[in-house]
Amino acid sequence: MRKLKKLVKNPRKFFIDAYYKRVGAWFLTKNFVIIVAVPFVLSVFYYLFFAADRYVSESIISVKQASDSPSSASGLAAIVGINTNSKEDTLYLREYIHSLDMLKLLEQKIDIRRMYSKEWLDFIYRFYNFMSQESFLEYYQDRVKLVYDDISGLLKINVEAFEADEAQNMASEILKQSEIFVNKLSHEMAKGQLEFARTELQKAENRLSAAKNALLAFQNTYGIFNPMEQAQLLANLTFEFEAELAKKETELAALLSYMQDNAPQILTLKGEIAALKKQIGKESGRVAANSNNSTNLLASKYQTLTVEAEFAQELYKIALGAVEQARIESTKQIKYLSIIQQPSKPQSAKYPRKIYNLLTLLALLFLLYGITKLIKATIEDHKY
Repeated sequence: MRKLKKLVKNPRKFFIDAYYKRVGAWFLTKNFVIIVAVPFVLSVFYYLFFAADRYVSESIISVKQASDSPSSASGLAAIVGINTNSKEDTLYLREYIHSLDMLKLLEQKIDIRRMYSKEWLDFIYRFYNFMSQESFLEYYQDRVKLVYDDISGLLKINVEAFEADEAQNMASEILKQSEIFVNKLSHEMAKGQLEFARTELQKAENRLSAAKNALLAFQNTYGIFNPMEQAQLLANLTFEFEAELAKKETELAALLSYMQDNAPQILTLKGEIAALKKQIGKESGRVAANSNNSTNLLASKYQTLTVEAEFAQELYKIALGAVEQARIESTKQIKYLSIIQQPSKPQSAKYPRKIYNLLTLLALLFLLYGITKLIKATIEDHKY
């Protein structure tokens, strides 16, 4: 009844009291002020008076090989048209862009320490000159975002700076140094291949020289140019003697059918047959005698030396061709930096996203406050 009279008499005061008792009791507390109100007000104050605009210059690149073709890939990469070598090179470049070497080059070329430390009001995102090199590298990596697309093989570079011109200039310098890195990597690889090919050529040349010297020493030692041809000649000669022997023996058999053994013609044929047999035995002994100078043994040694010399000759030709190919490769650009999108000049600041950040912060603060209230209520319940 008293509340009804209060509502009729002064409705405005009634609702204000009700608000403080219900809603105000939850919001206007010490914990709410500390956990939600103060951080949010400070954040608003920071974004209004201290936060500096940050511009982002975007570029897209990829590392290509002069000999890239679908046939050079394998497996699934060949089906989708991705060259695995280019992917590896692009990943190497990604690590180089975020490396300390790149940071030092950018310090020399465009003085990025001064560029990131001049916005002294923005105490959160500015760089402080007293920070260590390692801290500066982490700061630089946060300002240069790299996104690699596994499907297309493209590398997106987002460079963040306090001014649009500075963001674009820094992105251009990164691309310039990246191209130098790719060319250096390509030339070093070609140089290594050329040195390896020259080493193999020297080995092949030494092997060919040794094989030729061994063949010449063999010919000089035994005084035979080609034992295989000589063995063939001896074999042919023996075959001719055997044919002649067969002819004489046939003729002798025919004469013995009607002549005496002591007839002059019979004696002559027997003498010729004996001489042919003796000569055949002599020639056969030259071909297959049990000595180091036998024709078949010399022919076997000669064949081994000849095969070695021919193999060394072919190996030398292959090595010589490899050196020439490596020399040609070293004079041309094997890998090159393909720029899909040149560094853009931003027209508006991408960061900070004030409204989004404040709303996100407010939601998190309310969540934290609710958790705190829940923990406090749980503790209070456990007291009783």
